Amino acid sequence: MEFELSWIGALCGLALAIILILFKLTPTYSLILGAVVGAFIGEANFTETVTVLITGIQSVMGTVIRIIAAGVFAGVMMKSGAAERIAQFIVDKLGGTKAMLSLALATMIITAVGVFIPVAVLIVAPIALSVGNKMGYSKIALLVALSGGGKAGNIISPNPNTIAAAGGFGLDVNQVMIGGFIPAVFGIIVAVILASSIKFKGTKVTDEEAKELEKDNSNLPTLSRSLVTPIIAIVLLMISPIGAIAGSDFLASLKIDSLFILPFAGVIGTLALGKRKDLLDFCQSGLNRMTPTILIIIGAGAIGGLITASDLPAQVVALIDSAGISGTFLAPIAGILMAAATASTSTGVILATGSFGDAILDTGVSAIAAAVMTHAGATVIDSLPHGTYFHVTRNAFNISMKDRMKVVGYEVIVGLTMTIIATVLYGFIL
Repeated sequence: MEFELSWIGALCGLALAIILILFKLTPTYSLILGAVVGAFIGEANFTETVTVLITGIQSVMGTVIRIIAAGVFAGVMMKSGAAERIAQFIVDKLGGTKAMLSLALATMIITAVGVFIPVAVLIVAPIALSVGNKMGYSKIALLVALSGGGKAGNIISPNPNTIAAAGGFGLDVNQVMIGGFIPAVFGIIVAVILASSIKFKGTKVTDEEAKELEKDNSNLPTLSRSLVTPIIAIVLLMISPIGAIAGSDFLASLKIDSLFILPFAGVIGTLALGKRKDLLDFCQSGLNRMTPTILIIIGAGAIGGLITASDLPAQVVALIDSAGISGTFLAPIAGILMAAATASTSTGVILATGSFGDAILDTGVSAIAAAVMTHAGATVIDSLPHGTYFHVTRNAFNISMKDRMKVVGYEVIVGLTMTIIATVLYGFIL
């Protein structure tokens, strides 16, 4: 673009978008309206405003098409019962004295293999409540285990938030998944410790609740068939990194994009499950799950176009330099603030990378470090009441608003742990 807008307009537009989201206006409309108003405040005319919007939205189309493709994979895992079978197996094998670890690990793995974190919690919740009833554990502790495990799995999964983090910094999704592994390990450890420390504090699961959640699992696919889809995806996503480690130039150069890998794994997994006739249904279900995120990304592209067209990124970098603060902290802070404003990990990552991606890289941070730190930061305060995750998980465990707010504090500790580890590791060591 041949013109540059005032940073005041960009800041006002971003603030307006966040305020509108907090007042429950659809995020897509909030972001687009904020971009339009911000462009006008920044002294753009009608033609320039349209250019800002179109340019910004065009910049996120690569992420959009990858998320659409990932819908096939997600639909197969969620709709076929494969994710539920994997979760049941993990809890059955560990169970008993390792209940909190098994529940957190089950939710982590289900999220890590491509299931959305709210859906992962819904899948594992009945199992958790049944275990909690037998062991006398509180609902708060059980939700801390599931939510903490889900957060850990979310930063190493091929979910929309990871795809957005990778796309925002021009990386392959497998790079961001691998980069989040060590922070995720620390995250699940802290989640299990926290959940175990409060397992007898708070409202318990009643016999009536446990009985209502009993279900027939005989129709679920076998474990071996359930694992086909995620194993194919993980193996194919890891080909290039393994090739680089092994010194194989051929494998290292064979960079197969998630755009191809995830739907391919979904189709082969469907055949392995013996549900060929259900493939179209799985695809539709997955696309329906992805649609809200896709619409948000379009809105985020618009607001990102506004900020890119302004001198706000340069002003942010100058402010950090003048304050003597390391530019490394801009990435996690952007993730934390944007996720808190939208109460969503994926939306927070999309806004942080789209709005401050260039400013983060201008501080001298590498693309992979920026992606991992921003991604981890978006898990800190992403479960506030103005988002859907808060209410979905509250209903899943049938707990009061007061008890659900108590869980938020523990969720913050888990997310902050992963963010600190990511920042120390990628910001100062690697």
